[in-house]
Amino acid sequence: MESSDTTLFVCVTCRAQTTDAPQADLPRPGARLLAAINAVPEAQRAGLAIEPVECLSNCNRSCTVAVSAPGKWTYVLGTLDPDLHVDDVLTFARAHRAHEAGLPAWRTRPEYIRKNTISRVPPLPSRAPDEVSSQ
Repeated sequence: MESSDTTLFVCVTCRAQTTDAPQADLPRPGARLLAAINAVPEAQRAGLAIEPVECLSNCNRSCTVAVSAPGKWTYVLGTLDPDLHVDDVLTFARAHRAHEAGLPAWRTRPEYIRKNTISRVPPLPSRAPDEVSSQ
């Protein structure tokens, strides 16, 4: 069962993890990654909402994205290069979208994504309104 409400959050404030001082006149790697993803033909982004976010709190392993959908596991992916990993990120996001629980098989994920998954977070439990208020 495919869902059309998968969101790819892209941290636009991520800085490059180098010892060189950042150059103020150059876009940050996170913003470059967002631009590169948005430049991919729409057919490759079909069913994905692409959203910039200010910070995913993964500065030590930036450039970072998160893939999420209601009722599915959320994945945080890091150490991405905007010049190299756009296809890997989109391939993973489409696999996440296609899987009912957002858990694409490990071996089907792009190799770089397998090695640079920061975390996965379970979906929020679904509770009836009266269950929530009684806790």
